[in-house]
Order: sequence, then C-alpha cells, then structure tokens
Amino acid sequence: MSEQKFSIDIAYKSLNKLHEELCGDKVEILRTRDSHILILADGMGSGVKANILATLTSKILGTMFLNGASLDDCVETIAKTLPICQERLVAYATFSILQVFDNGEAYLVEFDNPSCIFIRDGELSLIPENIREIEGKKINEYRFRVKKGDTFVLTSDGTIYAGAGELFNLNWTWESMSSHAVKAAHSTRSASRLAAVLSKACDDLYEGRPGDDTTVAVLRVSQRKLVKLMTGPPRHPENDEQAVRQFMRGDAYRIVSGGTSAQIVARALNREITDDPDQVMHPDIPPMSFIDGIDLTCEGVLTLSHTLKLLEQYASGVDIDEDFYNLLDERNGSSMIARVLIEECTDLEIILGTAINAAHQKAHLAFRLHARNQLAEHLKAVMEKMGKHVSIAYY
Repeated sequence: MSEQKFSIDIAYKSLNKLHEELCGDKVEILRTRDSHILILADGMGSGVKANILATLTSKILGTMFLNGASLDDCVETIAKTLPICQERLVAYATFSILQVFDNGEAYLVEFDNPSCIFIRDGELSLIPENIREIEGKKINEYRFRVKKGDTFVLTSDGTIYAGAGELFNLNWTWESMSSHAVKAAHSTRSASRLAAVLSKACDDLYEGRPGDDTTVAVLRVSQRKLVKLMTGPPRHPENDEQAVRQFMRGDAYRIVSGGTSAQIVARALNREITDDPDQVMHPDIPPMSFIDGIDLTCEGVLTLSHTLKLLEQYASGVDIDEDFYNLLDERNGSSMIARVLIEECTDLEIILGTAINAAHQKAHLAFRLHARNQLAEHLKAVMEKMGKHVSIAYY
C-alpha cells in the first residue's frame, strides 16, 4: 500500500422518503490498495424498487472499480444488468463516484446526480464540465489533485428540492445547498458532523416529512493527527520516566487518563497538577485536572468507560445526529476525549501502564483485575473499526 500523507474522512447520512421503510439511495465506501472510493447511487422512484436499483448500481460500480475495470465497462455492465422499471419502462439509477488516491490524484464521475459540492480554501469551487457519452448516458468526468482542507459533498436530488408540502421548494436550490455547505464546513471538523448538519437542514425544510429519499455523503481531506493517550502506572516504577518520554515525544495531542498517571507525568516533567477552572461538573463523570503542556488530564477507568460508550455509538452509526454531537461538545473528560478521537484523530498511540490498581481491589469496585488493559484493547478495536490507526505500548 502506498504511503498516505493525508487523512481521508468519509461519512454519509440518509433520510427515507416519508412512509418508506427502505431508502432509494445507496452509498458504498470502499478502500483499495491505494485509494478511497465513495459511491452514491439514487434509484428511480422510491421504496423497494428504488432501493434495488440503487443497491445494484452501487455494488456493481464498487466491485468493478475494486477490480480495476474502466468506467466504460462499469456503465455498460449497469445498462445491461439493471431491471427494467415497469412503470417508466427504463432501467434507471443515477450515480456519483469519487475516488481519491493516496498520492493525491482524484477522479470524479457524475451521471444525473446533483453536481458535487467542492469546497477548497473555504470557498465553493465549481466542477468543470467534461461530458462524454457511454451507452447513451452523458457522463461528466473530472480528474484533478486534492490538497489538505478539500471537502466534497455528494448528494441525491432529494437535497436540492427539500421543502414541506406537495410541491418542491423552488427557493432551495443547488446554490442554496452549496452555500449552506460552505458555511457548515467552516464550523465542523469531521465528515460525519458535516453530513449530519446538512442532513438536518434538509429534514428541517421537509418539516420532518421528507418528500424524497435524501442523502448527503461527505469526503474531507485533512492533515494526519496523532493523539497520545497515557493511562495507568507502569508495572515497574523505574520505567515511569521512560513511559513519559515516549508520551511527550513528537508532535501530538496528549491525553493523560488516571490520577496516578497524572502524578507520574507531573513529577517527570516537574510540573503541578491543578483543577481545571472551566469545567462543568457532571454527575457520572469525574472532574478533570490541568497539567501545563498536556492537552487533557482526566480520571481513568470511569472516564474511559463513558468515552467508549460514545465511540461505540458512533461506530454503530445509530442515532448520529445533532443530539449526539451536542453530547460530544459537553465539557467533561469523556466527551472531550471522544470528540478528539472521532473528529480529529487519525493515529492513536496508547501508552498503557500494566500495574494493578490496588485502590480498585481495596474498594471492591466492579472492575476486574485488568480493567484498564481491557478498556485499552476495546478502545483499540473500536478505533480501528472507525478506520483509525492504533498502537499500544505496554509498560
């Protein structure tokens, strides 16, 4: 696999047409040996038929692209494979494909979906037209290079006709959606939060009763960011300073989780531990502290346990909406760790102390002997499910 010098963050959010159990839009997110691929297909109509058309289209495109097929072969296969809609007598699904290679090259293909919203340097950048015809379909192709900070928003046509009632909202156009996307991109860091913000805007316009399947798929190109998490004292105290040296090495966002761990770091750096003056007390999450030069200092097992719940919810993709992001924005240790790991971290290095916490045993709390070790392993698994790179250094 070629070295990737930037991070690719991809997420999407769909709204089903009112009274439909299945969405007529389908998104495929794929990773090849040297690229990321985002595919959005929109089946004709809504419900089961549209879902079948969109699913077949996205699966065919994804499978063929993964195997190195050309766009001409992909479109020809789709044209010959899709079932004919008995109502309209055509086999029809629109699609958008965005492929970003690890070397920065990119390839955008559009067929009858709304044009990709391309945000560069904080402003809307229009996609040039390069139309060619394949199997009777007019396809727009665009080859270019991405750079850090680029944001791409692929949408189905439900996003640009969003409005309440029986008539389409003619005041909400592609230009309106694009303008809103540019503003939202300024105030969000992750693809998932941007997708949630744009999806909610459409849902609000529909007054919670979508008149069409509505999908927003976001790809963001960003700088890779290393987060270091030190938790637990080393098994042998003579290794304390070595663990802190590894923790402080290089450019990273640094989190200390655990009272004993904080004391070790403060002692090794000859710095004081003070109370965080800006925190809001939480009934279930222990308070945070402050060490100069450390980005976040908080309690250990309880805080990480609450963090894991948020990460698991995010990784499941269930109920990732405005309320979820409001939880991430709360000023407590668990929410702040989760927000950094979800929205900023691309690489996580855990410095894990393996000493047994005697306080937990003495107090007969509901922690097993190696609770912290298990939490760290669980954290690693969830983060890897989210597409992050994780390493654990045991001390």
